[in-house]
Amino acid sequence: MFHEPASWVTQKDFTPYDEALATMQARVQAIREGTAPELVWLVEHPPLYTAGTSAKREDLEDPGRFPTYDAGRGGQWTYHGPGQRIAYVLLDLTRPHGAIPARDVRAYVCGLEKWVIETLKEFGVKGETREGRVGIWVAAPDGTENKIAAIGVRITRWVTWHGLSLNVNPDLGHFSGIVPCGIREHGVTSLAALGVRASMAEVDSALQRNWAKFFA
Repeated sequence: MFHEPASWVTQKDFTPYDEALATMQARVQAIREGTAPELVWLVEHPPLYTAGTSAKREDLEDPGRFPTYDAGRGGQWTYHGPGQRIAYVLLDLTRPHGAIPARDVRAYVCGLEKWVIETLKEFGVKGETREGRVGIWVAAPDGTENKIAAIGVRITRWVTWHGLSLNVNPDLGHFSGIVPCGIREHGVTSLAALGVRASMAEVDSALQRNWAKFFA
């Protein structure tokens, strides 16, 4: 059995979404069988839309724009594409991880939220959660709120997969083909749109530094 810290893998090239799903499914099985360690897998995808288990077809407003996939995770429609860091998190929740108790899904999701918020602090961005709205939000001085990170997870026999997406410098216009996460009254933003010039490597380093605060 593997009980050492989770492995970190950063994919260098764009990862096709169907390949990501197959890789995660295989790793989930290996983690359950004790033949592979837990994993934090950092990827970027080519432009695409994914539908969670609660997605409404009418919220796909431009169905011919990019390829679409049924993700199997919780949540609704999400965009993935270049300039967006995807962190797929595969953990065995039958045991605790830092402050996250065993078999506590709510605490696990809360841990993901805190992880992103702490990472954003390094770039001078105040990320916040909102009751009834999944993800991490940034409030503007005029009172508007925009999502900077989305969270969608799946848990198979207590092994987590899928994870979160953090907007570093994506084309925000690509979100217009969907109603992101089913929320029409709020928009999306990114580190770049907030004036933060951060490379993907700098974001990756911040994510890894802050991981231990919540999951070690």
